[in-house]
Amino acid sequence: MYLEKKSYLCTSKEQIKRMETKTVDKATSDKISFMTYIVPAFADAYKMNIQDAFFYLKKFGGWDFLNEHWWALHTDSTFWAVRSIYNICYQNGGLK
Repeated sequence: MYLEKKSYLCTSKEQIKRMETKTVDKATSDKISFMTYIVPAFADAYKMNIQDAFFYLKKFGGWDFLNEHWWALHTDSTFWAVRSIYNICYQNGGLK
């Protein structure tokens, strides 16, 4: 029996089939790749560690801006993408 070969928490064959075939589409994969690249770049540019940079972006709206406009930002150079994110954070009360 198929369920005996693998150990799953669910017992439904339909649920197992969905779990095995679930993949991430190209746009989502590209978004994840860009966001995992740009946050450390932001941290390096402003002399922060990556965790502090992430929380700074979350607090001052940079993360929301990044989520919404990543498609346009990824076509810019790293310098201009980081600068655009910084400007959004600054407009929302981030430090100069």
